[in-house]
Amino acid sequence: MKPEYAVIGCGKVGTVLAKLMSQAGYPCAGVASKSMASARQAALAGGTTRFGTDNHDIAVRADIVLITTPDSLIETVCRDIAAKKGFKKGSTILHCSGSQASTILSAARDCGAVIGSMHPLQSFASKDISGNPFNDIIVSVEGDPEAVSTARHIAVDLGARCTEIKTDAKTLYHASAVTACNYLTALMDMAFKLIGYAGVSSEDAFDILKPLIEGTLKNIENVGIPQALTGPIERGDSATIRRHLTEIRSQAPELLPLYTQLGIHTIGIARAKGSLSGAGAKKLEKLFETL
Repeated sequence: MKPEYAVIGCGKVGTVLAKLMSQAGYPCAGVASKSMASARQAALAGGTTRFGTDNHDIAVRADIVLITTPDSLIETVCRDIAAKKGFKKGSTILHCSGSQASTILSAARDCGAVIGSMHPLQSFASKDISGNPFNDIIVSVEGDPEAVSTARHIAVDLGARCTEIKTDAKTLYHASAVTACNYLTALMDMAFKLIGYAGVSSEDAFDILKPLIEGTLKNIENVGIPQALTGPIERGDSATIRRHLTEIRSQAPELLPLYTQLGIHTIGIARAKGSLSGAGAKKLEKLFETL
């Protein structure tokens, strides 16, 4: 028999976890949320009849407590439950925040619990899911050794792969995830706007750029970032970059600072690849600084 779990905070992540953990064979001890309607929905997903708005009454029944409230509330919710002796001795308390370290759960240690975090590198757009959004994704774990072990077992049981990160580097880990997800979206927005000035409709932009995007990701996967780099900066083509900067300043000046900063960063990658000479790098740097 697998350990019983409870979910505290029944938003998208909490509700999805309730459904998937029950499907993976973990008995649900109950769910709690600020909203009774949200708690009822998560209870239905997790296959339990025990739900409500009393966090400590639900948490104390569980061997594993998943606090899946908004990030800003995790520490307060944990402290309130601990103050009411709402964590079972020997239980594992986990949160799923990407930006917060497990140390915000320290109050649970006063009840004899161990603490950790397990962050799925996945976006959860809805409580209603088809399939398994944990299948073959990465779940990053950190915290007390016993909590990390439990989080690893959960991740594997949900179909994910696991990696352990440093507790004191959690913020930089999250910055990496934001860059890979949110800023990639912003970068694609920039690419779509630029190709729009070339006469391509917004409806067609993705289909046109998709093969290039997918090919670049595949190259990064196969040969690594420096070797995957191609294009005018990689070959030291300052004339092309000059034309880019001139046209962007004329047609889309709001995109010029981002294009410039990305270009400066790309110079370093080209140097690491060995395709750009020192003289070529200085010429490009001067060009970016001038325009």
